Amino acid sequence: MKLHDLKPQEGSRKKRKRVGQGIAAGQGRTAGRGQKGQNSRSGGGTRLYHQGGNLPFFRRLPFVRGQGFTPLTDVVYNEVNLDQLTEFPAGSEITPAVLDEARLLRDSRNPVVVLARGDVQVALKVRVQRISKAAQSKIEAAGGSVEIIE
Repeated sequence: MKLHDLKPQEGSRKKRKRVGQGIAAGQGRTAGRGQKGQNSRSGGGTRLYHQGGNLPFFRRLPFVRGQGFTPLTDVVYNEVNLDQLTEFPAGSEITPAVLDEARLLRDSRNPVVVLARGDVQVALKVRVQRISKAAQSKIEAAGGSVEIIE
């Protein structure tokens, strides 16, 4: 077999139907679009979701308020867990600026909350905006201190 012998599989290639090319073609005159009407015209047909006089489906659904609006009073915290603080040496001071340098904050403009996942083995001096009671007790049990800043 050579390259010039290659042919497509039998029945895999079909000739395009050329409509509106006379009655002998079998698709002449109305070109398979039926008689008159909206869908027989060029550019005819309806828009997407059209339901012909019924109230469209998406308008029948209940109206949802509050999408895309964030209340001005909502505070979004950067969450930091105790297991993320294990890389810091003993006696180091943990502040939002230090956590930002260590790339542990999602957005440095937001306040920081320390949560209790994991354990602390060394004494750390933690100064953050918020801390959970369980995290505070774990830090103090390891000999560290906690200070809440504004």
